[in-house]
Amino acid sequence: MRLLVVEDQKDLSEIIVRKLKSEGYAVDACYDGNDALSYIAATDYDGLLLDIMLPGITGIGVLKKMRSEGNNTPVLLLTALGSVDDRVAGLDAGADDYLTKPFDFDELLARIRAMLRRRSEHTSPVLEHKGVSLNTASHEVFRDGKEIELTAKEYNILEYMLQNIGCVISRDKLSTHVWNYDYDGGSNVIDVYMHHLRKKIDADFEDKLISTVKGVGYIIK
Repeated sequence: MRLLVVEDQKDLSEIIVRKLKSEGYAVDACYDGNDALSYIAATDYDGLLLDIMLPGITGIGVLKKMRSEGNNTPVLLLTALGSVDDRVAGLDAGADDYLTKPFDFDELLARIRAMLRRRSEHTSPVLEHKGVSLNTASHEVFRDGKEIELTAKEYNILEYMLQNIGCVISRDKLSTHVWNYDYDGGSNVIDVYMHHLRKKIDADFEDKLISTVKGVGYIIK
């Protein structure tokens, strides 16, 4: 899953980004509202962490513009403003959730997972299909009761595909949702990761989970 962190306190932003990357998320970051709108216009993010008090356009301003343009990307507001009125203003502007600073990182991660589940319409933290069980909270993956050890990127690819069963996922879609701006789209990195994922998740099982749609991408039927 690919997230955008918009936080003007650079030290805090760096800590959040580092923590999210350690959890396997692809993460981009910027520090003001104007840049946030540019990032949002250029990329289909799975979720935003948006500070309210930003230079330029405020977080509430960014959120209102997103929603007015029909962008329904889930947004978790980060705020040092603790009053009920401030929280209500953020929720009324279209935020999915909020977290008051200072916050515990375990709670931040739990709220992100819950926010992303709501977007995908999966109410459980466990995604299951064809004997595959993926736990978005513990990052454990099993197939027919056998634990499958995946790298962070392999896990992210599988999670994204399980959230889009029946949809053909192009390489461009994978690069958008699993990698950040550091990814070199001209390389065969995606194909290499997909090869390793299929070897781990399908090689020892008769019923194959992932199929190739030639010239288009991959699908879980």
